[in-house]
Amino acid sequence: MKTLITSFTSIVIAALLALLSVPNANSMGLRSLVALPLDKYGYVIRFLYVHATNSNSDNFISCAAYGLNNKQALLFSIPYKLTPRDEQEFSELSTLYRHTVIQDDFFSGTSRLALLAGATFPIGDSPIDNDTGANDPSNKHRDPAIQVGFVYSFFKNRHEFDFDALYQAGIDSRSDTGRYDISWQYRLSPSIYPDWGIAPEIYMVTELGSRWQAGDKITHQVTLGLQWVQSTWVIEGGIVRNLSSNDDLTLLLSSRFHF
Repeated sequence: MKTLITSFTSIVIAALLALLSVPNANSMGLRSLVALPLDKYGYVIRFLYVHATNSNSDNFISCAAYGLNNKQALLFSIPYKLTPRDEQEFSELSTLYRHTVIQDDFFSGTSRLALLAGATFPIGDSPIDNDTGANDPSNKHRDPAIQVGFVYSFFKNRHEFDFDALYQAGIDSRSDTGRYDISWQYRLSPSIYPDWGIAPEIYMVTELGSRWQAGDKITHQVTLGLQWVQSTWVIEGGIVRNLSSNDDLTLLLSSRFHF
């Protein structure tokens, strides 16, 4: 159960930070963090469906990102859990502040490093067991946590690379957790942008990451996916494979809207 909790929390955080984008670089990762900018006063809405094949519940994650300026952004996310027992509830609010400290823009690309800080807050009166969906007062996932980390992004032409690391310090009885991700996004189509207009884009996404929780073993995961990118919206999906277990698969389906 701890592995599933850690994985789900990581997906929530990744869903938050995957909202950040630049013009003609809307690919970004499915689960990895990103340091690319969000326009001043611009915002992005994302709806993410998560289904773990070894669990009897689904999760819908609603995310919002708001650009304070080209170096700072606020991100919010709330997951909503559905179980066969109709025990539906919001689990926790996750917040992050991202500040870009290094920026190097060049022709057809950019290189950026950003620092991350925020917290997660439980929502609801009773803890929910992530395996059964039943009330579980001993579930340590329901306590708040402080989260800090960094993310580095490099984008040029048809390639984008992202590397991130994030640490969550649990408060009270919540366990500490950590994660890192390495992501590569490659534009399959078009190979060359047209001279006029904005063409739809298709990206391939490959990610490798690890999840850690105090008192539990490290979980290594690989993610493969595709993205269909339009100028103001994106449809994307992928499969997350737990390398520590041949039977542990997570399916992702997401839509993003840029304003």
